[in-house]
Amino acid sequence: MTERGVRIGDRLIGEGWPVYIIAEIGINHNGSVEIAKQLIEGAKQAGADAVKFQKRTPELCVPKDQWAIERDTPWGPMTYIEYRRRIEFGVGEYAEIDRYCQSLAIHWTASCWDEPSIDFMEQFDPPFYKMASASLTDNPLLQKARASGRPLMISTGMSTMDEITTAIESLRTQEDHNRPNLLIAHATSTYPCKIEELNLLMIRTLKQRYPEIPVGYSGHETGLAPSMAAVALGACFLERHITLDRAMWGTDQAASVELVGFERLVRDIRDIQRSLGDGIKRVYESELGPRQKLRRVPSLALR
Repeated sequence: MTERGVRIGDRLIGEGWPVYIIAEIGINHNGSVEIAKQLIEGAKQAGADAVKFQKRTPELCVPKDQWAIERDTPWGPMTYIEYRRRIEFGVGEYAEIDRYCQSLAIHWTASCWDEPSIDFMEQFDPPFYKMASASLTDNPLLQKARASGRPLMISTGMSTMDEITTAIESLRTQEDHNRPNLLIAHATSTYPCKIEELNLLMIRTLKQRYPEIPVGYSGHETGLAPSMAAVALGACFLERHITLDRAMWGTDQAASVELVGFERLVRDIRDIQRSLGDGIKRVYESELGPRQKLRRVPSLALR
């Protein structure tokens, strides 16, 4: 790369570039393409850069001792493995999502929880892959995503610093050690997460430790302020779950942001980043009039 940052599609992510905002749909579509399309449209209208889903092979991701556990669902009682199959999109659904995202000019991708899911996603030419926090120690899966040649975003929730270091070092090669095609997302994997466990200063820690890798934030809190603070602390990208209604059925709905709130979040993030400036003190032209009018003791500095 000649530019400073990681290129995702037509965007660059890194210091000095607009925050890349990902609307995490995940499984909040509850198996409905129509709900997924409403969420995609809402994310686009809010100003998000990408939407993200989750892709699993249920037979690989659900431990066999949980397959037969019965649970209540919107479709009636069913076993856990039946539920996981019920909400999993296949080729037809993702082909429709791909067409819809292209028509709206918004990026889309999926967090892949197993290796066959990466093979599945490759047919849609995703602009990047995001690895969930649960996958940070799954080195074969990380290497499979890395081998695609696409930018790789790794999330660091439920992980020790040693585990983060091991994952990053395993993904570097000699050729790209100083400019790896990687991104790191700080996260706390509780849904929803307590404010006192967000530990947003880890964004600074990761930026200092890996200055060559863009650092962002994947938030699971119920409010908006911490996500805005993450941007003020230097997050280069931000991911939040979105939903049509936080009261909808589903494990991630309560930690999600409804579309009206997400629109406000995106707007305020853009304002925050514009307001941060470059840290170089200057007297703006708009200040010259008030300066001349209000300063009692003139300075020689601007003469």
